[in-house]
Order: sequence, then structure tokens, then C-alpha cells
Amino acid sequence: MVAKVAVLIRVFPESTETSLEELTDRIRNVLPSEYEIASRGEEPIAFGLKALLLKILMPEDKEGGTSELEEVISKVEGVSQVEVIMVSRSY
Repeated sequence: MVAKVAVLIRVFPESTETSLEELTDRIRNVLPSEYEIASRGEEPIAFGLKALLLKILMPEDKEGGTSELEEVISKVEGVSQVEVIMVSRSY
């Protein structure tokens, strides 16, 4: 069994009009099959803008660390910016 890491990511939407539920679904649909969204939350930023907080489980042995994950998410329609907050080993 391959060990997994939990990656906490903050995703900034393009605007306050962007539905975070739909954004989560679009991200889920483009993630590689070995990745999994373990939890989802929202964080108020300013002036009605909220960021999406996602805990994503991914294989620990992934070459390049979280760069592929960040790249995949940043290309999703409605995403303005992606920020890795924390990476930890998951058991």
C-alpha cells in the first residue's frame, strides 16, 4: 500500500459570483484518479470573497511533490490562484 500525504490547499475563485460548490465539483472532475478530496471548507477573505479550502489526499511517492496538483487546479475554470498551506503524512 502506497503511503499518502494530505495537502491543504486554499483556492481563490475569480470572483464573488463563482459558486464554490461548482468549483469543488470541477476540481474533483480533473483530479487524477489516485487523488481524493478528503474535506472541503470555506474561508472568508474580504468584501464577500471566500476562498475554498480543500484537503486532498495524494500518493506520497509522487515525483515533483505538489506541483502537479497545483498546476491541475490552477487550470480549472473559475480558479484565480492556488496556495498550498500545509503538507503532512496521512495514515
